[in-house]
Amino acid sequence: MDVLITGSSRGIGRAIAVDLAREGGRVVVNYLMNEDAAEETAELVRAAGGTPLVVQGDVRSEKDCKRLAATLDRYDVVVHNAAIGALKATEKIRTPQWDLTLESSLRPFWLLSKLCLDFIAPGGSIIGITSTGSRKFVPGYSAMGAAKAGVEALTRQLAVELSPRKIRVNTVCGGLIDTEALRYFPERERMTKFATEYTPLGRMGQPQDMANAVRLLVSPQASFITGQVLVVDGGLSLL
Repeated sequence: MDVLITGSSRGIGRAIAVDLAREGGRVVVNYLMNEDAAEETAELVRAAGGTPLVVQGDVRSEKDCKRLAATLDRYDVVVHNAAIGALKATEKIRTPQWDLTLESSLRPFWLLSKLCLDFIAPGGSIIGITSTGSRKFVPGYSAMGAAKAGVEALTRQLAVELSPRKIRVNTVCGGLIDTEALRYFPERERMTKFATEYTPLGRMGQPQDMANAVRLLVSPQASFITGQVLVVDGGLSLL
């Protein structure tokens, strides 16, 4: 299985890269700035049975997206995981911060997918990564929530448009996942406590939970699933 995962040097992206590496094949490990972390992911990919290719690239750059898309001559799976942006109340977000947020998450889902189309094998998958902030209130999440909601809407559009190519498009929507990114949330302690206490399945999410969902959606067993958003939050969004 040949795969490309944006933002795969750490956290959820790393977990997905290592998990899919167990299928064998080539794994493009993309990073923005932390080359050491990307190399650590590459070693984990190699240990899992995959062949890593570490590629620096900013998904906000069309030039870099073109270079990423051309890394391999074919893909079975393209995962859009990279995302950065402002975590502030709406009235405190500046225009460049709003643009940065959408340019790093929503636009690459469209642009990089389009650039990869000629390389994705029939039966292949495009996977988006979002969070439940796309559909419910999270403090300081207005810009990122808007971007993630856009990814979920585009998932449905692309699923129909790409169906003649036999390419499936789905998104995994995570709840509160225990990653380094949590440190940037303005109310992280309250959010973490709430998720730990009230998630019906009794714990916070882990990066591997997201990787498991991605593996399910790209597997042959999911060959009739497209245009869907799979929520992985232990049932917390049901409350």
